[in-house]
Order: sequence, then structure tokens, then C-alpha cells
Amino acid sequence: MTPPNEPGRLPPADGWPDGVDLSRVWTGVAAEVWRRHPGWIERTAARLLRSPGLARALVTTPSLLLPWLISTVAVFGVGALIGLGPGQPLVWLVAPAVAAVGIAFAYGPGIDPAWELSSSCATSDRMVLLTRAVAVFALNAVLGLLASAASGAAVALTFGWLIPMTAVCALALAAAVAARSASVGAGTGIAAWVITVLAGQAAGGQPTASVTNAHAYLPYLAVAACCAAAAVYATRPERGLQ
Repeated sequence: MTPPNEPGRLPPADGWPDGVDLSRVWTGVAAEVWRRHPGWIERTAARLLRSPGLARALVTTPSLLLPWLISTVAVFGVGALIGLGPGQPLVWLVAPAVAAVGIAFAYGPGIDPAWELSSSCATSDRMVLLTRAVAVFALNAVLGLLASAASGAAVALTFGWLIPMTAVCALALAAAVAARSASVGAGTGIAAWVITVLAGQAAGGQPTASVTNAHAYLPYLAVAACCAAAAVYATRPERGLQ
């Protein structure tokens, strides 16, 4: 009596080996089709970070991809050209909101193409999240510095909106991590910044009061520290599931 065929195997035939493992063949074909050769940026990041998985997660961050970068450069450029008053470029108010959205879209299972990779690689998910957040924030900070330097406001910018941007980005990241949704994080960051700007305008009489008031720097830093701690706490259970 001929034994039944094993799952995924073809019965013997003339000129064929004794059964062909179609599952293994298809796995090899799929691996070759979907294979992605890393570019020089990813190879450089892998050498610097000492982790190919972390480098792959970094270069596939949505807010670091070319379309997002082009739109970010355009927004910062327009913000540098439009002025709210003498020495007060619009980029002061635009930069924190743009950076907050970018940070929020660095995390989330619904938007992140490297979500499964980040959840399964040997590197801690906290380290992946921290690396991506620092990269996004640093890029937006550099773009904002260049935009403000072009408008002649680079000196005042150092504390003028970098500190508020830190607070808003930390809030957006904490909301995105807690809700596991990039959209929620981005919405929270934008809403908080709009409320802050409106409150500063009502108190100081100028739309840029939220970035020119030195007395608000300490509260901004306190908010950033609390939100960063909340993001770390929210990612603690996920690392245990890896």
C-alpha cells in the first residue's frame, strides 16, 4: 500500500526526486523576491550602531523617508520666509508642531513599516524607539536652525523654540506609545502646542510669546522629563513579550 503524501510534497514522478518540499522551495523564492539590499546609509548606520536590525528600523522610520523630508524642508522654508514681526519668523511656531508629528510617526503598529522588525529584533524596543526619536528630533532641530539662520534669528532660536519643541515632541511620543497610534500622538502634540500658543498670545499679547517667554523654559523641561518617563514606562511590558 502506498503511504499518503506528506503535506507540501509532490508524489514521486519520472525524473523527479522522491518528493519535493514545496514549502521550502516557496520560502526560498519569497526570500529572494522580497530581499532588500541595504544602501550606504543603512550600512553606515549599522556600523555606527553595531546592529543591522536597529539600522534597518532607523532608515525605515516614516518621518525620515524622502517624501516626509521634502515636506518638512518645505514647511521650515516657508516658516523662515514669513515673519510675524521684527525678528520673529513663523518657523518659531511651526517647528515644534512639525517635530511633534515627526516624532509621533516614528512609532506605532499602524504606520510603522518596521514595527514587526522592531518588536522581534534582539535590540530592546526602548533602544529602537530612543534611536529613532533622537534621529527625528535632531533632523528637525538642524532644519529649524538653518531656517532661522536664514531669517537672521539663529541666536534667539537656541532657547526660543528648541526647548518648547523638546516638550511637545516628548508629549507626542508619550501619547503615541501609550495609545499605540501615531495619529493619536501627532494629534495630541499639535493640540497641546496650539493651546500653548493661544494661551501665550492671550497672556503676552504676541503670538510668539510661547517661545520668547524665558519663565516658561523650566515648565517645558519638566513636561519633557515627565513625558519621556511615561514613554519609557509604557514600553516596559512590550520588551518582556519579545
